[in-house]
Amino acid sequence: MHLRILDKYIFREVFLTFLFGIAAFTAVFVGSGTLFSIAKYITEYGASLQSVVKIFVLGLPGVIMWTFPMSMLLASLLTFGKLSSSSEITAMKSCGISFSRIAAPAIIMGFVVSIGAIAFNEYVVPWANTAYHNVLYYEIQGNSGMKSQEHIILKELDHDKIKRLVYARVYNAETQTLQSITLQEFNADSKVSHVENAEFAEWNGDEWIMHNGMIYDIAQQDGQSEHTMRFNKQVLPIKANPKQIVREQKELEEMTMKELREQIEIMKTQYVDTKTVEAELYQRVTVPLASLIFALVGVPLGLQPTRNSSSAGFAMSVIIIFFYYALMTLGNALARGGILPPMLAVWIPNIVGMAAGFVLIRRASR
Repeated sequence: MHLRILDKYIFREVFLTFLFGIAAFTAVFVGSGTLFSIAKYITEYGASLQSVVKIFVLGLPGVIMWTFPMSMLLASLLTFGKLSSSSEITAMKSCGISFSRIAAPAIIMGFVVSIGAIAFNEYVVPWANTAYHNVLYYEIQGNSGMKSQEHIILKELDHDKIKRLVYARVYNAETQTLQSITLQEFNADSKVSHVENAEFAEWNGDEWIMHNGMIYDIAQQDGQSEHTMRFNKQVLPIKANPKQIVREQKELEEMTMKELREQIEIMKTQYVDTKTVEAELYQRVTVPLASLIFALVGVPLGLQPTRNSSSAGFAMSVIIIFFYYALMTLGNALARGGILPPMLAVWIPNIVGMAAGFVLIRRASR
């Protein structure tokens, strides 16, 4: 019974400080980034009040996502710093309660926040980012959708099964052409039955015309090409015009993890470098898990004698956050530069943070 009361007390203190941290860090991010962007949109494009409100609201999920780990760190540092400075930790230990047991509510909360952040990052943030970009491109900037893009992917589905897949390395908005095209058609068993490659395709106002390509009919038994034929010109069987093609494409931050995996698989079939997309995929897990890492680090650090004030807690939070995101930036560079496998490189800050957390908790337990 006493332990339950203690758990509730510690959990409440951590939770309230966590909410304060989200509000504080979100205000900092919004004040230093979002508001400047909104001011730019108003002065340069004459954005309406309605569009500005949409941009502000739709930009919040992406900002809040980054505040979860920071807030968890701040909550752990301030809560346990307060408990330590008021000798409550000493009183708990004198009753025979181990430090690990005292720290359990904060660490469990860090785990719950991490799981919730992964779900938030999968189901809310990509949708909000897509809506944000649509408001920016089409309502504020007034774009017609004619912008150059890389890695164009178009899928035609039949009852949730891919019927036709088109991949182009580049869409050139100035010439309205798709470069380095591969068209794949699938049978009822979701196996490739027909392939067309072309150097480029141009939009003639009504349809896409492919130039200088090859057609392959695939034998179903061994997957080898059964018939091949060269062509100078061939109609690309897609109905989407240039504007629709560009609108259908998503930036990496607009994709869910499922969509990122599909993007990686498609790009690999075209022998395209996927390191950047893989790094983005793995970060969808590593960044939310930082909440648990920061709880492991923040709880024992909060017990240090110098952590007995809010200002000291904020300062320590800033230092730890700086080192974590510096390691994250380094990991991204190593992943995208091909120096380390993307999964290993992206996990570097979490591995370092978890090791530091276990060492600190072990020392504090003694």
